[in-house]
Amino acid sequence: MITRRFALHAVAIAAGLTAAAAPALAQQAWPERPIRIIVPYAAGQGADVLTRLVAQELQKTLGQPIVVENRAGAGGNIGSAAVAKAPADGYTFLLGTNATNAANEFLYTGLGFNPARDFESVAMIGLLPMVISTTQADLKTNGIADLIARARARPDTLNVGLPSTTAQVVFAQFVQQAGAPLFAVKYKASGQAMTDVLGGQIPLVIDTVTASRAHIASGKLRALGITSLKASDMLPGVLPVSEQGVAGFDVVAWDAFFAPRGTPADIVKKFSDHLQRALAQADTRRRMMDIGVEPLFMGPRELDAFVRQERSKWGAIIQSAGIRTE
Repeated sequence: MITRRFALHAVAIAAGLTAAAAPALAQQAWPERPIRIIVPYAAGQGADVLTRLVAQELQKTLGQPIVVENRAGAGGNIGSAAVAKAPADGYTFLLGTNATNAANEFLYTGLGFNPARDFESVAMIGLLPMVISTTQADLKTNGIADLIARARARPDTLNVGLPSTTAQVVFAQFVQQAGAPLFAVKYKASGQAMTDVLGGQIPLVIDTVTASRAHIASGKLRALGITSLKASDMLPGVLPVSEQGVAGFDVVAWDAFFAPRGTPADIVKKFSDHLQRALAQADTRRRMMDIGVEPLFMGPRELDAFVRQERSKWGAIIQSAGIRTE
């Protein structure tokens, strides 16, 4: 005969098991509603265009709408802080960059978030190499060695246009690692830097593949070298700086997805897996390269290790060169 005490005990155990199973069941059912991706930059910028491109593929496999929300300001810090403070329920993600998750803590005070503690790494999706280019007729394509020789012969007389903080970091590392004393000319955007280099006001510029490629294709600019460790299909025939006498040179921008700290590991893995499938699509890869992003997938653990290394590298360059936001 079952006693009343035993029956109550059995009910309590069952209730406990049900409660314990509830989160697991909820995670297994993910996603049950739209997913929000916060882009910490303005609509129409490269990170925004990339996110919307990838979101189109994610919607096909996840079966839920992907809402891309722009939260621009403070070099990406405002949107990043919003994600850091969002519920860790698998319905908010950040499109993070080398700026938001590696460089900004060394450039700004009061970020509003801690890039090392406030996020779960989800997936790397692409690299954005920079290009060192010139209009100088006597500096040929793949002419990094000649550029270094001229800089050493005439220290601080060759002006280089730098339209972004990333370009400043590339410049600082190149000057230091190559022993090439060039002179930095800072710009607020690519447009004016390109206007000045094409107009002959400055002889050199460091900018993204996106900003440079059309002028290189037309012959108005010559690409001296690309800043990724390896050559890129986005600029066929252009050698990396690392293969032109500056061994190991590798300073690139990048885009990756992050989630608020505490987001369940199985959700992080599922979202990462869906991103990997999206990047495996030939059309997605082609469209990414069209906007200057070299597709590259890393899962959570690999991305986590990569970001730690990048924070160390970018921090050291920024602090050594005294780079400041303006």
